[in-house]
Amino acid sequence: MIVLGLDTCLSSCSVAILDGDHVVASAREVMARGHQERLAPMARDVIAEAGFGFDRLDLIAVTVGPGSFTGLRVGIAFAKGLALALDVPAIGIGTLEALAAEAHGLVFPAIDARRGQLYLQAFEDGRALMAPDTLTAGEAAARLVELSQGRPFTLVGSGAPLLADLAPGAQINLAEGADARHVARLAADRKSGPLRPLYLRAPDAKLPA
Repeated sequence: MIVLGLDTCLSSCSVAILDGDHVVASAREVMARGHQERLAPMARDVIAEAGFGFDRLDLIAVTVGPGSFTGLRVGIAFAKGLALALDVPAIGIGTLEALAAEAHGLVFPAIDARRGQLYLQAFEDGRALMAPDTLTAGEAAARLVELSQGRPFTLVGSGAPLLADLAPGAQINLAEGADARHVARLAADRKSGPLRPLYLRAPDAKLPA
């Protein structure tokens, strides 16, 4: 199975092609903005590096949040449009789950959600221990204590520095965004999943009265 993995939810844009267990080609750029302009050219370049056309794809996978409201919609819209054009399935992968794949054992992927909050989830060997949640740093630290029960763990993501002082001894991985290689691997294992945005709070932008 050939899978195209995509991520635009956070501060990077990532594209990867997975053929079976082998990553054929991948690209990743750190960026706060500009995902909409870079995603299609990156996908084109990665496909060219893989040495075949888009018509060889069997599955498209994209992160669906939590993350930047604009960024996640860019990725989802691109995945949906490409899947429709190629007549192949497209599925969604949670951003926190993709971040958790950066480490092994007990992992807490944490995204800085601003306004004194974090998006947090917990995984152990790939198995979710809690649903994605929006928490203050204090609430998140309490969740770490509750679920780790004194065991070593890894904090992954932009929210990790906000918890580092509250979790002495934790391994820290400051991932700028999800790696599309992990997105593709997770999708290949499950082959189906809802392709809709995962919003954990209302958008910051407000319509004028």
